[in-house]
Amino acid sequence: MRRRALLMLLLAVPLLGAAPPPVLKPMTTLDAPVVRLRDLFAHAGAEADRVLGPGPAPGGRIVVPAEQLAYIARRYAVDWRPGSPADRAVLARPGRDFSRPEALAALRSALAAAGAGADAKIALDRFDPPLVPADTTVATAVTALQYDPGSGRFSAVLALSGARMEPLSLALAGTVQRMVSVPVAVAALPAGTVLGPGDLRMARRPAGSLPGAVARRTDQAVGMQLRRLVAAGTPFALAALAPPVLVRKDAVVLIRIDRPGITLTAEGRALQPGGAGDAIRVLNPTSHAVLAARVIAAGEVRVSPDAPPLVPAGGWVR
Repeated sequence: MRRRALLMLLLAVPLLGAAPPPVLKPMTTLDAPVVRLRDLFAHAGAEADRVLGPGPAPGGRIVVPAEQLAYIARRYAVDWRPGSPADRAVLARPGRDFSRPEALAALRSALAAAGAGADAKIALDRFDPPLVPADTTVATAVTALQYDPGSGRFSAVLALSGARMEPLSLALAGTVQRMVSVPVAVAALPAGTVLGPGDLRMARRPAGSLPGAVARRTDQAVGMQLRRLVAAGTPFALAALAPPVLVRKDAVVLIRIDRPGITLTAEGRALQPGGAGDAIRVLNPTSHAVLAARVIAAGEVRVSPDAPPLVPAGGWVR
């Protein structure tokens, strides 16, 4: 009696080391571009690593219905049967957008090697980001690069590759703007400002964005006076720069007339403002003659001894 009870107990206990039965995986996150038998069933047996076919693209998923699961189980000797027609397995593959900055970084290196400049501004005509595996480091290679320095136009093929992903190729085209160094205002500067070294800094700007002729060196701007407001970060247009006004309109000025061996001076009234080297009109208040003069210093002008007056002595000036 005892022997029979012991035998029944032993038959009721699974043998040590027996494999657990196959179990359906209702949701699986894939880390490879293919689907294996083990992605559908846990404890799938000897054929667990069998490749069944391609997996979804990064960011996509595949739904395997009960009927197809049953066929796969029979085909590869997996001891599993659907418990319901609603049984299914969902195979998802995480993905992410291959970003524009990643594409530009690869293009920048290739274009710099082609002579475009390491900090050139690159504008793509169009960029549709492809999906790549979320957990894969993507390697890039630029091929078939065509670059025209004259127009700045380029075209290229960007190849993407990495572990657990199918290689991808992107056709890209766009424009490169060469960068140049120019002085720019460190802050908003009002008209009339005489520029000092602390009013400007050197900055890189796209050559095509410069507003016409601008100062390219600091010595072209320092010491000059602004004709108009200049916004912070803006290059200095040459048309907005002028020598500082050394003589203001209606100000009293010292008139110098240099003759061989002698210099004559007299006081006059400036009829026009002017900076160093500017030609202005000056009134002699005693004779009322109007003279053509050139500004030589603050409050000082020089008149050529041989130049006739613009308005003779005794003339009337409006």
